[in-house]
Amino acid sequence: MSRIGNKAVEIPDKVKVNIGNDGAVAVEGPKGKLQWTLPREIKASVKDNRVSLVREAEARNVKALHGLSRSLVHNMVLGVSEGFSKSLEIEGVGFKAAVQGSNLNLSLGKSHPILFPIPKEIKITVTENTKLTIAGIDKKLVGQVAADIRRYYPPEPYKGKGVRYAGEVVRRKEGKTVQ
Repeated sequence: MSRIGNKAVEIPDKVKVNIGNDGAVAVEGPKGKLQWTLPREIKASVKDNRVSLVREAEARNVKALHGLSRSLVHNMVLGVSEGFSKSLEIEGVGFKAAVQGSNLNLSLGKSHPILFPIPKEIKITVTENTKLTIAGIDKKLVGQVAADIRRYYPPEPYKGKGVRYAGEVVRRKEGKTVQ
């Protein structure tokens, strides 16, 4: 029994949800529009400002899709009403970032600057040259962009340099000692 899948998704006042016959879910709100297609085994309906999802079979993979579909619809509703954001911090001497047009210019101690193309749906702001905020309405895309930027220079355990999520704790290691 999927506990998450059985919960109904509350729809805020300014958000509209349309569900097509083929399982297409379109969510529109003050921040933008998102759309996604439900798996064949999952059916959705809108009633009393709530979206409820039901599954047609009791197979294990259908139960998993039931909870996943409910979470994705919930994230779509949250995204168009409030939006999502991730924060990154750059640690290291001379490490910095700057937004230049539609690119993010990262100086991460390499011989060349790294130019990261910013997707249209994402807004990146840089404060203090070392703090990045990635914002957008699609939770998956926001998380993927943050992970892609972090992948250029993940935090290393000896000096702690690199790109990390805000609040991420990097376990430090002791270096070599001279005897």
